This record gives sequence, structure tokens and C-alpha cells, in this order.
Amino acid sequence: MGWSIEAPHLPPLSLPPGWLPAEPNDGWTYRDRIPPSGAGLGVVAFYAERYGHSSPAAWERRLVAGEISRNGEILRADVTLAGGDRLLWRRPPWAEPAVPARWGVIHDDGDLLVIDKPSGLPVLPAGGFLEHTVLRLLERRHGDDPAGLPRPVHRLGRFTSGLLVCARRPATRASLSAQLRESTGSMVSGASGGVGGVAPPCRKLYRALLVPGRLALAAGDSLAITTPIGRRPHPPLGEIWCAAAAGDPGALPARSRLTLLESGSEADLVEVAILTGRPHQIRIHCAALGAPLRGDPLYLAGGWARPGGLPGEGGYRLQARWLRLHRPDGSVLELQAPPAEGLG
Repeated sequence: MGWSIEAPHLPPLSLPPGWLPAEPNDGWTYRDRIPPSGAGLGVVAFYAERYGHSSPAAWERRLVAGEISRNGEILRADVTLAGGDRLLWRRPPWAEPAVPARWGVIHDDGDLLVIDKPSGLPVLPAGGFLEHTVLRLLERRHGDDPAGLPRPVHRLGRFTSGLLVCARRPATRASLSAQLRESTGSMVSGASGGVGGVAPPCRKLYRALLVPGRLALAAGDSLAITTPIGRRPHPPLGEIWCAAAAGDPGALPARSRLTLLESGSEADLVEVAILTGRPHQIRIHCAALGAPLRGDPLYLAGGWARPGGLPGEGGYRLQARWLRLHRPDGSVLELQAPPAEGLG
């Protein structure tokens, strides 16, 4: 489970209905096995390299506090590691920020569950969240369901709202996960056809508000975005997904198509169809055009990440609005989320 140095921003003490208040969790244990390449490193050096969000001094304090063990023995001072050593870091409980915990159900057929995820609620444990996530809430609400526990098939960013697909059967999750990672076919906004008249296996349409006046488009015009996405150095996380550097051998191909719906003095409203499921693809691709999402605290014009910015910080508006996918039996399902505030 990943985490951030600083806890995300806490909402006011007076919470809207349907919110979980800030409250402590039970802590978490991080487990690592030392590879042969790690032999000879000290414990502090290993952790500082493995989890670059914390300084060596921070790891030294955790070591002295007895939070770290090697091969079942609690350590109080640095030691040299050998290949195959097993390390445990027992992170003490921490307070998780308040989150919205109420959602609408868009579709439920006993296997497939699609919810309208609210902005501000993480999907999976990460970034300082463990219990205040969609996954944990599903476990609490559906743990006794005879049909099984619905689990998320894919991720949406914490502050991305809209259609989140979950499934109860492992085979369904595997099938849909593959569709949502890599979609093929036409990138024409709203088009139902694919290449050669064959419907693409999955179509995903999002709406977003961008910094105004940066797109050389008239309302209704579209353009394709094919900027590859790769990892770049980033303090304090070590690395982060951004527009890939030229010549990056690890860059992932990424394809989106953006349509300008409406220009405004405060924001431009766009629709984005994505045909690949890369991390933070819409945020990166819009920023790569020179038109970042309005209020995005991380991605700058050009697609680079702001030093010190974190992926889980909010301020932008992005909604997973419309989805078409194929069930494992071959039938087609089309779903649409209710319009989100400000996104038409």
C-alpha cells in the first residue's frame, strides 16, 4: 500500500450528510524481501531507496522506535542486510481524513455492480488511506452478500467522480479489467462503431474543466492526443507518471481524443475519450496540450509534474461520464452517470 508524507487536506469539522469523519485506523504492515542486489545495504539505506518519500533520518527514527523487524526479530539499530532477508515495517495507526461515503448505484445485476463514485473518495488503499476507501466500504456493506463481494475492476483518481465498475466473480473482473486497460477502435467522440465497422470492446468518455483559452479549437472540434506516458524523477515520491521524456524506453503509448464542448471565461468544458488506461492519462494528456485541468495541483502545462505535488491532491473537476463494455457473455452494456456539478 503506497502512502504520502503529508495527510491530505481535511474537510471542515461540520461534515455534509453521508461523510465518514476523520478517524484513526489500525495501522499497516509493509512487507519486503531483500533481493540479491540489496545484499550489503543497511536497513535505513534500503528503506530510503525503496520508499523515497521519507528521508534516511525518518527511517532511522522508525528503526529506533522498534517499528522494523528482520526475519522476525525487532531491530533497534541499523544492520547489514543479506539477500532473502524479510523485513516488516509496522506502521503505527494514523488518522485518515474525512471522505464522502455515499454513492448512487447505476447498475447491479448480481455480478456486475457499477456505482457513481463521489469526488474525494479513494478507490483502493493508497496515499494515506486504508479504511476510508471504496474497497473497504464495499467489504463492510456487501461482505455477507450470498452472490459474493463486489470488488473494483479498475481505478479512478480520488477526485475523479463517476462510473466505477465492480464485479463479484473473479472471471468477470479479469475480463472487464482487460477491456478497461486497453480499448481499441474509433476515437470519435460519441461514435458507436469501431475499426471496419466492428464495435470496440470498451468505450470510455470523461468530462473535465480545463484552464480556459489554451485550446486552438472551436466548440465541437476534436483532436487526437498520443503523448506517451512514462515515469520521471519527482521529489518527494522518487518517481511519478508524466508526459514521457523523449527516447524513454519505458514509455507507454497512450491515446485520447479531446472534444471542446464549451468555452468559458473561467474554464473550458471538454469531453475526453480514452482508448488506453494509463495512470492519470487525462490529466497528463490535457496538460501536455498546454491546457491542464483547472485547479490541478500536480500537472503543469507540458505534462510535467510540479515538484512537491502529490497525485492524491484535489482541486480539479473530472468525471467518468459514459461507458460501454462487453459482459463475459458477449452482451453489451451502456451506462451513463448523472451530470456532475459544473460538467454539463
